Amino acid sequence: MVSTFLSYDIVSRDLQRSLDRVAKQTNVSKEAEYYKANIGKVKTVDDFMKDTRIYNYAVKAYGLEDMAYAKAFIRKVLESDLSDDNSFANKLTDKRYRDFAASFNFNTTTTIAQTSSQIDKMLGLYSATMTAQEEGAGDETRYFNAMMGQLQSADQLLSDERLRDYLLTSFGLDKSNYSRDFLKGVLTSDPSDPASFINQQLGTKRTELQTQISQLEAQVDASTDPEERIALRNRMFVFMNNLEKVNNYYDMAGAFSFNSDGTVPAGGAQTTAQMEAINSRFFSNQQRLSTATATNEDTYFKSKIGSITSVDQLSTDTRLFSYIRTAFNLTDTFWSNIRSALTSDLNDPQSAANLLGKTNPGFLELAKAFNFNADGSVAAGNAQNATQAAQTSSFYFTRYNDQQDENDEQAVQLYKTAMGRIKTVDEFLNSTDAYQFSLKAVGLDPAEVAPFTIKQVLQSDLSDTNSFVYQLKDERYLTLAKAFNFGKDGNPTAPLTAQSSATITTVGSRYTVAQTRFLTGTELKDAQAKAKEELTYYTKQITAVETASQFLSDSRLVNVVLKAYGLDPKTATPDFLKQLFASDLSDPKSFANQQKNTAWAEMVGAFNFDANGNLSRQVNSGVQSRGKIIETENNFERLTLEEEQGQENNGVRLALYFDRKAKDITSPYDILGDTALLEFFRVTFQMPESFGSMNVDKQAALVKSKLDLASLQDPDKVKKLVSRFTALYDLQNTNASASALSLLTSSGSASISADLLSSLQRR
Repeated sequence: MVSTFLSYDIVSRDLQRSLDRVAKQTNVSKEAEYYKANIGKVKTVDDFMKDTRIYNYAVKAYGLEDMAYAKAFIRKVLESDLSDDNSFANKLTDKRYRDFAASFNFNTTTTIAQTSSQIDKMLGLYSATMTAQEEGAGDETRYFNAMMGQLQSADQLLSDERLRDYLLTSFGLDKSNYSRDFLKGVLTSDPSDPASFINQQLGTKRTELQTQISQLEAQVDASTDPEERIALRNRMFVFMNNLEKVNNYYDMAGAFSFNSDGTVPAGGAQTTAQMEAINSRFFSNQQRLSTATATNEDTYFKSKIGSITSVDQLSTDTRLFSYIRTAFNLTDTFWSNIRSALTSDLNDPQSAANLLGKTNPGFLELAKAFNFNADGSVAAGNAQNATQAAQTSSFYFTRYNDQQDENDEQAVQLYKTAMGRIKTVDEFLNSTDAYQFSLKAVGLDPAEVAPFTIKQVLQSDLSDTNSFVYQLKDERYLTLAKAFNFGKDGNPTAPLTAQSSATITTVGSRYTVAQTRFLTGTELKDAQAKAKEELTYYTKQITAVETASQFLSDSRLVNVVLKAYGLDPKTATPDFLKQLFASDLSDPKSFANQQKNTAWAEMVGAFNFDANGNLSRQVNSGVQSRGKIIETENNFERLTLEEEQGQENNGVRLALYFDRKAKDITSPYDILGDTALLEFFRVTFQMPESFGSMNVDKQAALVKSKLDLASLQDPDKVKKLVSRFTALYDLQNTNASASALSLLTSSGSASISADLLSSLQRR
């Protein structure tokens, strides 16, 4: 008779060949093919249990074949939330149930319009876009000024999109609706020439508007009916707005020196004064305040303050008034209070500056920064001295964007609040706070984009290159679509992330065990704290990863996954990992599937990356990821191999079982709670059959005294234990009546007393 060890050695010496032989068996290959072909169709636990072949294949793969009949029990396991320590599967002592539950996603598919990671990314996009817009004002001005020195004609200006946009923005004109010929006529006009294009086209209209406004002003003054006065003022405002548009064209004509034929005169397209004027207009028409805008306003203030001789001149010039209100933090203050402070006697405790300064120090800062007399007069050049001017400028640059920053902070909070309520794409479109913020974040102007277009973008299938969003060929729309999780029907779907929430939970659990096993005391606490820190980072960052390359470039993420799968980071070179993630897991000949250690393929399959390294909903669209399908198939083949060996020699089956489970043993109770492992231990260390009925704590103490659990991580030491077991097994079981088969096919507790089970369950 062949010895138990020799039989075991024949199988384990080239385990992969043994498993390949099993995989090729007709009954095994047929069941595997059926499972792989149909598990993707399963959507619910009911679907899973109704298909007997899928159900039986899976429960056997995880060593639960003997519990297949208990479908109500298995259902509770599968529906457990493994992120909850008190869930049903987590409270069971037997780890097989947790492993089984972790291999599926029945209770972890969460549909949400936008995840916290996506919200954070949107906030980052908003900040970056706003900053880019602010910096862009300066860039565009520098470009415009540089090109003005090279310009040869008005046509050249209008043909350059950047120059044309600068021109239209400066004069408050619609960039999407203009006439090129009309603009050229304006640019080549002399406003002082009655025969020029602009006077011929707009002169009469300008006069009529001015007349109508004067007439309405007179009617307002003459009316004693409040409602009539309001109606008249409203009409007057309409005419004033129209007049402003006409005047903008006149200002445009006066901002350039083109000849009537559109050519540039010897002195250039613009004088220095004209260039400065258009620059100022451009900055004043920006939606965002920038350093360039602030510098422009500061320059303007400094150029004017020297000629001020009356305090009231500060109020009649809106730019000067806005400047001082901003510089001294008085943006919500009326001119009357500002004037009172500017004309105060600071030596008088009851002066306006001193009294107002008690509630707002800005009034005192203001009064100290100027030298107006009590009647508001000041000699030209004496409104401020050099020190006062420098202080005013410093205040302005410190505070010019305070209100903007406050508005941004408020917009962020409103966005977060809105997204917490939004459930459908229609609700998003109807939420001003969410809709406008999101479009601005990706660089789209809400006023220039149709909501229907945005709806189609958000309902596009990102895995289909023919979907609507890709037809637009605009990265801004694609960025917007990726920031949300709306399906084709407008309802939220599960977010497309590098890993599902179930996989992230599994990785976290495995990593923690790997980093803390066998540690005690301070070392254990330190390791737990470090593991928690790494998992916090992992959980946050992995949901933001969009490509395999991005994942592989982050060593912290890679190390967590490798250690969770029991793989040594030192053996995983960048090139090796790159080849793994470029593998087609459906191809048995792919790089990942050719590795002897199947954990490599299982790890790759835990990600939602396609062979090109991009996120895809198609690779893991069912209740089980590719990695878990591979793991299930590998488990099924391994258990089948052990079963077959058990038919010839139950000792071989026990040895193979221990060889498989050894690396996962971290506590004596892992052995005591598994009848097969307990029998292996009893035989290996020649414990009496009554050992199993001893007090559980005494059993645990004996296991610790006999077996160094940490040594089970060493394959050579495991092999020595197996060698010892097989030798003693042959001695003890030549005529034994006890069958290892009954131990391995039992529920894991058949030979354990009720008291022992109860004790283990509480641990």
